[in-house]
Amino acid sequence: MPRDDRRYPKRPILGIGALIFKGKRILLAQRGKQPLLGWWSLPGGVLETGESLVDGIRREVREETGLDVKPVEIATVFERIIPDAEGRVEYHYVLIDYICRVTGGTAAPATDVMALAWVTEEQLDGYQLTEGTLPVIRQAFAKRRKS
Repeated sequence: MPRDDRRYPKRPILGIGALIFKGKRILLAQRGKQPLLGWWSLPGGVLETGESLVDGIRREVREETGLDVKPVEIATVFERIIPDAEGRVEYHYVLIDYICRVTGGTAAPATDVMALAWVTEEQLDGYQLTEGTLPVIRQAFAKRRKS
């Protein structure tokens, strides 16, 4: 079985995520693999070596959702550290989330994703969201209301 280099990493891994809005709804993706299989989060993934942040977010969103997007601005930067049962760091990600505008494609779950859902802010509490995701989404909704 191949080794999962994301588990027990030597250093933090750079992840990228997309806040994609359609009217008053945001796109959520249900994770199709570990860590946090079955939990809901933003579409995204890991930046590849030699790939720019913008190219990485475009690739990840296309691979997971079938949508083409244009990253508009960075919404937030945060980290997620997940310890194992013994307290050792099993996963450590530094995450950069972008607000993105859809430029083409049709939303459909693809690689690493079990399902997609367009969700209103009021519906968010009905989803098992990965740690740190809810505050990021609420902050983005608040910013949209102000503008």
